[in-house]
Amino acid sequence: MPPERIGILTGGGDCPGLNAVIRAAVRRSMIEKIPMLGIKNGWSGLVTGEVEPLTRYSVLGILHRGGTILGTSRLNPTLNEDHIALVKGNWHKFGLDSLIVVGGEGTLRAGLSLWRDYGFPIVGVPKTIDNDISGTDYTFGFDTAVSIVTEAIDRLHTTAESHHRVMVIEVMGRHTGWIAGYAGMAGGADIILVPEKPFRISEVCSILRQRRSMGRLFSIVVVAEDAHPHPEEDFLTPDERSDVYHRERLGGIGNVLAREIEKGTGIETRVTVLGYVQRGGSPTAFDRILASRLGVKAVEMILHGEFGQMAALQGTKIVSVPLEEATRELKRLDLEFLRTAEVFFG
Repeated sequence: MPPERIGILTGGGDCPGLNAVIRAAVRRSMIEKIPMLGIKNGWSGLVTGEVEPLTRYSVLGILHRGGTILGTSRLNPTLNEDHIALVKGNWHKFGLDSLIVVGGEGTLRAGLSLWRDYGFPIVGVPKTIDNDISGTDYTFGFDTAVSIVTEAIDRLHTTAESHHRVMVIEVMGRHTGWIAGYAGMAGGADIILVPEKPFRISEVCSILRQRRSMGRLFSIVVVAEDAHPHPEEDFLTPDERSDVYHRERLGGIGNVLAREIEKGTGIETRVTVLGYVQRGGSPTAFDRILASRLGVKAVEMILHGEFGQMAALQGTKIVSVPLEEATRELKRLDLEFLRTAEVFFG
């Protein structure tokens, strides 16, 4: 039998394209005349019972909007048995037959647990600007973030060139270097530092000094927030290491890296930390289309009973992959890509 009511929630950090997924899922479910219920503020809404019916009017004009009309949170109900009981109660109270979970690794992992350990019929949609979910070639939000960072690099080029400086640009990337790698190459960065390959500060300074000796009086260094110095050349103090690689909030490697560059080269160095601007604003055309295709696929997976699965992009097709596969490990930047990027270093 077809489901009588589908729920949808968006969890974790906000991301361009979330509203496109919601819109697509609602429009696809309307074709089957299946009501859809929006769960407010991620998993928190299933714990507190905050929901709203989603209609054609609800999703009117949201395709191009950033953020999520449903709100979001980082609550994980599987960490608290009282929360599980509340989820069960509200699930039955609102008459849910199935749930679309749109989120990154943490949100999808919670969805996997609720399906595998408690029997909730759940399908996932991968969302993160970091592009670190396994089983899918790209996640929506990544293309938008890369475009934003690339534009920032383009703008910072002019300041770096005018003042003969090194500009260090710190970008997001929790444990992976996808944004740094792609945006750095697209923006013509002279050095790109990512978590997948610990860097030697001596090599960084050597490249920058060589550029200066060749008459290149400015340089652009893009560094992912979780990039680490090589253990043999670790310049971070214990306090700095604790601050930079804080589990809940990464950030700060750009400042200490700039200090070491200036110390090692004598070249004036400035830092720009792009921060949350990378995941804000309107999604690119690519992300709008990808998010829409994933939203439609999620509803069709429910219609076919494909629970415990995630909608994913593989090649040019949207397919269904196991949530267990998608959350088993982070998808890291391919070092072959980094070797290509290194052709343009210096």
